[in-house]
Amino acid sequence: MTESSSQTAGPYVHIGCVPSFAGLRGMYGGQDLGAAMITGEVAGQKMVFSGAGYDGAGAPVTDALIEIWQAAPDGTYAPDGFTSWGRQPTDADTGHFRFETLKPGAVGQQAPHILIWIVARGIGLGLTTRAYFPDEDNSGDAIFALAGDRAQTLVAAATQEGYHLDIHLQGQQETVFFDV
Repeated sequence: MTESSSQTAGPYVHIGCVPSFAGLRGMYGGQDLGAAMITGEVAGQKMVFSGAGYDGAGAPVTDALIEIWQAAPDGTYAPDGFTSWGRQPTDADTGHFRFETLKPGAVGQQAPHILIWIVARGIGLGLTTRAYFPDEDNSGDAIFALAGDRAQTLVAAATQEGYHLDIHLQGQQETVFFDV
């Protein structure tokens, strides 16, 4: 048996995954799946995790779908009031994305981080990366260590609202992506 060819996400990925991006309202009970991560009362530091996607020429990626997966502040997944995952499209003009979330806690030997999955037109398979925090000790995290001297591409910058990570799909500042 041979492998079938892969296809890119195409320009229609948002219609099924984030219908509001395509101007469709009222699907999935009125809110896109993954739009809200904090769904009730939950302990922990609320923050905004934001970023932007850029192609190899430095132009904004304005048609990407970004999903994030993360632990809650106590290192568990999906406690009451928190989903541990979110989904947002990049902005159609600027390529920016924004999640209202909680600062994650450490899971086992892993430093606190956010797992990021990116799909967009022109990408054959979804890209996976992580965002680490500049105010945490990331040195003991084995995944962070694998990035070597390019690990800085995984460290989000602190902002007034939380943290920001620019994702570069190619080029001099290319973000480290994982083969998963």
